[in-house]
Amino acid sequence: MTTICENLERVRSQIADAAKKSGRLVNDIELVAISKTHDAEKVRAAHDVGQTLFGESRVQEARAKIPELPSSLRWHFVGHLQKNKIRHALPLFELFHGIDSLELARDLNRVAEEEGMHPRILLEVNVAGEGSKFGFKPETLRQEMEQLLSLNRLSIEGLMTIPPLAEEAEASRKFFVDLRELRAALETEFDMKLPQLSMGMTNDFTVAIEEGATLVRVGTAIFGERSKPKLE
Repeated sequence: MTTICENLERVRSQIADAAKKSGRLVNDIELVAISKTHDAEKVRAAHDVGQTLFGESRVQEARAKIPELPSSLRWHFVGHLQKNKIRHALPLFELFHGIDSLELARDLNRVAEEEGMHPRILLEVNVAGEGSKFGFKPETLRQEMEQLLSLNRLSIEGLMTIPPLAEEAEASRKFFVDLRELRAALETEFDMKLPQLSMGMTNDFTVAIEEGATLVRVGTAIFGERSKPKLE
């Protein structure tokens, strides 16, 4: 378990270096330790050295894991939220990173109203236009933003993206720039604030920080390679 401690220290140091390089405050960047497929003991090891924010992407796995761990931990949902899992997911997570369509947002709003909840969300944007990825196309998001803003149970706090897989971190930079610029355009066009940019994972989070990420989602660099996922 000392490896997780060492890994976390390394990641935190890289975050601090990237923040300094880009003239940002390290406290403006939050590390989401992606614990999906890793057991509760690994999460506890990370918590023991000060990590309190974790990310899961499978509701069934999270429902089993979260009750085993201290209630002081914070949880973000970072995967594609299936409509039939919304009701189970709402009580578990303080922020949903991957709301990727107007239809899903409407379903989330409806269930949240039935449950008396006000979920905080990020809108996932497919900035690269990959056919295999979830997310709003930038132009679709512009067209549907008024409808999204009318969903009064949802608090839209920012944008999220997953760039195409690449061997070099620099290949992701243009997509992070695109997301930041889209955020600025939406804030101006709709007179709103979108303070959060969730972008950057193990292979490219330092570049994401240089381009304005406020949330970086790092799993493998902390916990090692993923365990085999359990079916939902």
